[in-house]
Amino acid sequence: MRNYFLLTLLVTSSFIAIGRGAANEGAAKSMNVVFILADDLGWSDTELYGKTKLYNTPNILRLAELGCTFNQAYSNSPLCSPTRASFLTGQTPARHGSTQPRHHTANVILKAALAKRAKPSEKALPVVSATRLDTNLPTIGKVMQQAGYATGHFGKWHLGAEPYSPLQHGFDVDIPHHTGPGPGRTYVAPWSFKHIKENYPGEHIEDRMSEEAIKWMNEVSGEDKPFFMNYWMFSVHGPWNAKEELIEKYKEAIDPRSEQRSATYAAMVHSLDDAIGALLDEIKRKGIADNTVIIFTSDNGGNIHTRLPEGGGIPVTSNTPLRGGKASMREGGVRVPTIVVWPGVTTPGSRSDEIIQTSDFYTTILKGQGIALPENHPVDGIDIRPALKGQKLGRDGIFTYFPAIVPVPEWLPPSMSVHSDQYKLVRVFHGGENGQHDYKLYDLSNDIGESNNLAAAMPERVERLDRMIEAYLKETGAVIPMPNPGFDPEEFDPAAIGVRPAGRN
Repeated sequence: MRNYFLLTLLVTSSFIAIGRGAANEGAAKSMNVVFILADDLGWSDTELYGKTKLYNTPNILRLAELGCTFNQAYSNSPLCSPTRASFLTGQTPARHGSTQPRHHTANVILKAALAKRAKPSEKALPVVSATRLDTNLPTIGKVMQQAGYATGHFGKWHLGAEPYSPLQHGFDVDIPHHTGPGPGRTYVAPWSFKHIKENYPGEHIEDRMSEEAIKWMNEVSGEDKPFFMNYWMFSVHGPWNAKEELIEKYKEAIDPRSEQRSATYAAMVHSLDDAIGALLDEIKRKGIADNTVIIFTSDNGGNIHTRLPEGGGIPVTSNTPLRGGKASMREGGVRVPTIVVWPGVTTPGSRSDEIIQTSDFYTTILKGQGIALPENHPVDGIDIRPALKGQKLGRDGIFTYFPAIVPVPEWLPPSMSVHSDQYKLVRVFHGGENGQHDYKLYDLSNDIGESNNLAAAMPERVERLDRMIEAYLKETGAVIPMPNPGFDPEEFDPAAIGVRPAGRN
């Protein structure tokens, strides 16, 4: 069965253009690249920013000591699949069309489209997301594979089953070849995966994934070519279970007054951190640390809307001091923990306040390895290596496009935001009076919790930032939410915006 996942994809003529784009740009040294993507790990869920007293993440701190920690790193979406597609393509959801995580559903949609209808209580028609990542796109897996890298994908995918799996997107290896939104019914074996079975009773899936990644790394790193490891962790997405001994350990550390008080979630974070530690240990043991780039980030903010049975129904975690969480356009939904270790580039133990986004890693990795960007493939991500050296990026802003309706705590109707300098402007499509847009403006330099909407007080700044949004929408050719022709003002309840419907878990 394992041999099935070790198939090397044949390079077909359809990727000739990519091959031309993969020509060496200069004398940049080819290095191994390890890209670690956590699932639903919030900005306040590690010890990086001093916002948790419960979760222990010594290996993430060890990683930070080796490289540069970003204080203002953002996912491309407050939900997982759009961000994953953005890393693989270097494009934002406005351009690639994956705007929601519908990629495990049966309906195959390759391009976003405007919804035909919405509830009468909604002012705008949302956008229907693509449900597969188009295999015509020159993903980073394909480009690096053609540049001579061994490529392996481990863990979650959630961008489509075959013929849209990692094996069709440039990865030689895909373990466990699972396309669902999470690890199934449990993290601790017996699992429900189709293609792998546990090695021993009670095996944790993250222990196994790090083991498989290390095994593959040892198989390919002796060859005369670098490797690109795509380790997309299942942790810390639901289901909510963990090693019992860790749960018991964290029960002793719970402060009932804290907003973070789930022993189960603390145990899940612990296993995530252990897996990172296993990779770091092996990279050091093999003596390849000086030739290996390591990037660690998360696909979106922490889950604050699911409630766990422990403690009488407590939230999974808290993103305090950020507002909101997963599926919300608030900072808690998109600001994520991020570290980059790049030997010869990053200063160990450094920090950066530059604003970066997941799609930047596509451009940064390729250019940093001397690989040209693919021809006829517009990218939104920029090369952030200056920030890795402590320099300014000089970018105008980053855009987050979320034209969906997902009622969770602090949700917003179909929206788009731009972060520029210390300001964040959110455009709520047609959320104002008479079909006009509604706006929320925050100065994050002194209002990280987004408590003071400055839109009315700073109309000129709103206008300037909104022009940036409008220009970007036109440039990307995005499918844009439109006024809902079936909107009924009597059905509209502004107090319901941002509030999770009763009875939802």
